[in-house]
Amino acid sequence: MRIISGKHKGKRITAPKKLPVRPTTDMAKESLFNIINNNYYFDAISVLDLFSGTGNISYEFASRGTSEIYAVDGHYSCIKFIEQTSKDLDLPIHAIKSDVFKFLEKTKLQTDIIFADPPYDFEEDKFKKIVDLVFENNLLTEEGCLIIEHSKHTTLSNHTKFTYDKRYGGSVFSFFEND
Repeated sequence: MRIISGKHKGKRITAPKKLPVRPTTDMAKESLFNIINNNYYFDAISVLDLFSGTGNISYEFASRGTSEIYAVDGHYSCIKFIEQTSKDLDLPIHAIKSDVFKFLEKTKLQTDIIFADPPYDFEEDKFKKIVDLVFENNLLTEEGCLIIEHSKHTTLSNHTKFTYDKRYGGSVFSFFEND
C-alpha cells in the first residue's frame, strides 16, 4: 500500500503478511479521498477509523494534515503495526485496541468523519449495527459523515441515515449523515 497525497505522498508501507487484513485498494482510496476533499478541509477535521487493520486510511488522513485521528481495531498485531508506523512517520494517530462494537457503545468521542472497513463477510445486520451505534450515541459532529466500505454484494441503502454510495470494482463506499 502507498500514501497517495500529502507530506508522505508516494510513501510505500509494507504490512506484515500475518495481519488478518484486506487493505482498501489504492484506486478506491484515491477516489474516496477525492470525495472527502470536496467536502472537508483535512487540517480542520477529526477522524475515527474503525476496523483500521493496517492503518491505511488513517495514514492517508494524517499525511493530508488531519491531526486528530483514532484508529480502532480488535487485533493486537494491527494496533502494534499502526503504533510503530505512526511513530516512524511522526503521524498523530491514536491506536486503540478494542472490539469495535464495544468501543462504539462506550465512547463519548465525537468526530467529523467515521470510516469503517469491517470484514466483507459480515452479516448485513452487523453493518447496520455500526450505523445505529454511531447515530444513537451521537458520535458524529453536526456536519459529520459515516463512511462504510463493503462488498458490492451488501446493500445498505435502505437505512434511514443512508445518503449515497460510490462503487469501485467489487468495493462500495456507503455514506451516512445526520438529517
